[in-house]
Amino acid sequence: MLLSTSSYFCPTKVILGNGCYRQIPGLLDDLSADKVLLVVDPALTEVGYVKEIRGMLSEKGVSFDIFSGIEPDPCDNSVAEALALSASLGAELVLAIGGGSTIDVAKAVAIVSTNGGRIHDYEGMEKFSIDPLPLIAMPTTAGTGSEVSGSCVITDKARGVKMSIRHARLNPARVALLDPLALQSLPPHVASHSGLDAFVHAFESYISRNSNPFSSAVTLHAIRLISGNIRQHVANPANTDAALEMLCGSALAGMAFGQTGLGNVHCMARFIGARYHISHGLSNALCLPVVARFNIISNPKLYRDVAQAMGCNTEHLSLMEAANAAVTAITDLCRDLGIPGHLSEIGLKEDHIPELARLCIGAGYNKWNPRLTSEQDFAALFKDAL
Repeated sequence: MLLSTSSYFCPTKVILGNGCYRQIPGLLDDLSADKVLLVVDPALTEVGYVKEIRGMLSEKGVSFDIFSGIEPDPCDNSVAEALALSASLGAELVLAIGGGSTIDVAKAVAIVSTNGGRIHDYEGMEKFSIDPLPLIAMPTTAGTGSEVSGSCVITDKARGVKMSIRHARLNPARVALLDPLALQSLPPHVASHSGLDAFVHAFESYISRNSNPFSSAVTLHAIRLISGNIRQHVANPANTDAALEMLCGSALAGMAFGQTGLGNVHCMARFIGARYHISHGLSNALCLPVVARFNIISNPKLYRDVAQAMGCNTEHLSLMEAANAAVTAITDLCRDLGIPGHLSEIGLKEDHIPELARLCIGAGYNKWNPRLTSEQDFAALFKDAL
């Protein structure tokens, strides 16, 4: 049952398939853009398809500058530098090629370019009202779903705080290019961590207290696509069939989680990643099995759906047996992808737990997580994962 009225919305045009990046010149015509800021992950500036894109822009007579000063967990300084480059060019469109950090910087530049001020001014929900510069986003990991989500995350260096800038209608990219050729050079650990991030988006959105029939249809299929292809994708990122399914699963999850909210996995991972300086995807994966087990009693029927979507045969199982099959499948998935089995392996010590639990209860995820969670519960979850 819905907690209240709900909605589902995604304004992004999605183009998918091998070589779909070659549609960029036509998209620039559609969007009447002759000056383009190209925001590119620094590891990708010289790869073949990026060189080809630059060649297409030059051949078309498009004026463009390249910004590649992207760091993990991008900060406001990076946004300011990219914004200055965009302003000097007079950019009419932003083209992002990279993972979630790259796309988030591009989103921030697009917002401030038309709304003015600093990105800090737009922290929170729907704090801007003018359409950003058009954004075309080409993800090079199957993870964050930033190309279609209504949020971007930028770190305020002075405060040491991650700012979430959210707008379901105005923040997603105008066009998302899901091209499996862009994933071929991914290192296995990046493919694993980003893919599990996408899985957690789908899973937590599906069981969220704020889910609805539209979001559930999208996220359940995302679970199916990701769990059915992530092992093959990690084993061989050049497997374009698996890569395309992963990109689609990541995007489907990205279309939903900003509207349904997420749960305890993301809550715990948020503080684990910040304290122990590990990737967001790995932080999620480390917390996923214990939280999945904790939340199971909140809605076993949804867990049964997850088990079936992950390929478990639940035909002769009771409801709780089927629900537990989902937890087992999730735990096996993390193990198969080389995720450490204990938080102690990344440096967490038992005396750190009370502080982490206090941070989690203050973050307010009980409005989305399906099982009410106390500070003591969070402490127990951290201890179980230790």
